[in-house]
Amino acid sequence: MFFAPGIGIIISIITFPGVIVHELAHQLFCRLYKVPVFEVVYFRTENPMGYVLHEKPATNLQATMISIGPFFLNTILGFIIAFPAALQYKFGAAYPLDYLLLYLGISIAMHAFPSTGDAKSLWEHINEPETPLITKIFVMPIIGLIYLGALGSMFWLDAIYGFAVAVGLPMLVVRLFV
Repeated sequence: MFFAPGIGIIISIITFPGVIVHELAHQLFCRLYKVPVFEVVYFRTENPMGYVLHEKPATNLQATMISIGPFFLNTILGFIIAFPAALQYKFGAAYPLDYLLLYLGISIAMHAFPSTGDAKSLWEHINEPETPLITKIFVMPIIGLIYLGALGSMFWLDAIYGFAVAVGLPMLVVRLFV
C-alpha cells in the first residue's frame, strides 16, 4: 500500500512517542559507549523527525550498536508498555488506560526500525580502510536489512511490526502463560 509523501509525516506526528524513544535510544547507546553527543532533537515536524548528532564512534561495534539501538529499545519498551493491556483483555475488562498503553506500545514499536540515515552512518563507518573484512561481512547484512525495512515501510511494515510487538506478542504470552 503506497502513500503520498506527506502521509509519513502525519503518521510520525500521530506516533510521536515512538520517534522520541527512537532518538532517546540513539542517545542512550552513545552514552553507554561514552561517545560524545553534540545535539539531540527528539521530535520536530519536518524530515528527519528527530536526530542525534554525535562524535564518530571509536569502534565498529559502537557504531553498529548506536545505529541499531532503537530496534532493541523500542521493541522491548513497546512490548512492556502494552503488556498490561493484554492482561486486562484476558480478564475481560478494558479501561481507557489500556487503550492509552496500546497506543504508546504500538507507536513506540512502530519506530523500532533504524532509519536510512542510520544505515548511511553505519556504511560510512565500515567503509574506512582500517575496517577489517570480517566486520564488513557481519555489518553489511545489517545495513541491507535497514534499507529493506525502509522499503517495507512503504507497505506499512513498520505499522505491522508495531502491532505485532504491542498487540500480538503480549496476547501470545498471555495465552501461553496466564
